[in-house]
Amino acid sequence: MIPTTSVGVFTQEMLDQYLPEVIELWKSEKRNLELAILQQVKKVEEGTIFMEVMGHVQEEIAEKMKPDLIGIFRKKSGAGKISIQLDVKEEDDAGAPKLYTDQDKFKHLLKKHPALLEFSKKFDLDPDF
Repeated sequence: MIPTTSVGVFTQEMLDQYLPEVIELWKSEKRNLELAILQQVKKVEEGTIFMEVMGHVQEEIAEKMKPDLIGIFRKKSGAGKISIQLDVKEEDDAGAPKLYTDQDKFKHLLKKHPALLEFSKKFDLDPDF
């Protein structure tokens, strides 16, 4: 059903209702790069859809898909005020130490998975080869 009159501002409820339809449409069109970005839609505030993208590649893709997405949402909802705001996140590698040796890698994994120590003892595994 296509509304004939403008309902004003695009809302979170409209996003929740129409986003699955857009995802299905773009799946059928095999727009996989755009689908990855659509999975990162966060919220709507005062007619602005906030989307989180990782890096400049996704930012470029998102910029290209914005007119299509706004058009689809405007057509489906009848809302007059819709905009998209991109929040570009960069991967933060600066804080993570570089893991060069097998021992460094093993210690790092032990911090994440303490049961690994028991596993390595049980099976008599040596991380240094």
